[in-house]
Amino acid sequence: MPKLVRLYIVNVAIGYVLSAIFVAALVWLNIGGLGHLVLETRHGWIGGLMLFVSNGVIFAGAQFAIAVMRQAETEDRPGGGTRAPALTPAPVRVAETRRPAQLRR
Repeated sequence: MPKLVRLYIVNVAIGYVLSAIFVAALVWLNIGGLGHLVLETRHGWIGGLMLFVSNGVIFAGAQFAIAVMRQAETEDRPGGGTRAPALTPAPVRVAETRRPAQLRR
C-alpha cells in the first residue's frame, strides 16, 4: 500500500476515534439536551449517528491536514538576502519643463 494512502487511512481512523469521544462526551454531559434526545427518544440514535459521522468528517480532515503539513521539510541552509539595511526613499525635486499655456489643454 502506498505511504500516502496508509497515512490517510490512519489519520481518518484517528479523526473518527476523536469524533466518538467528542459525541460520547456531548451525550454523557447532556450538552443542550443532546443526551436526552439521543438516548430517550424513539429515533434518537439517528441523530447520534449523524452527529458522529459529521464530526468524524471534520476531525478526520483536520487530522489529515495537520499530518500532511507536519511533513514539510525544513530548510537547513541560511535564508534571506545580504542582511543589509533597507534603504528609505527620499523625496526628489523635479523641475517642470512645460509652460502654463500647455497645461490648460
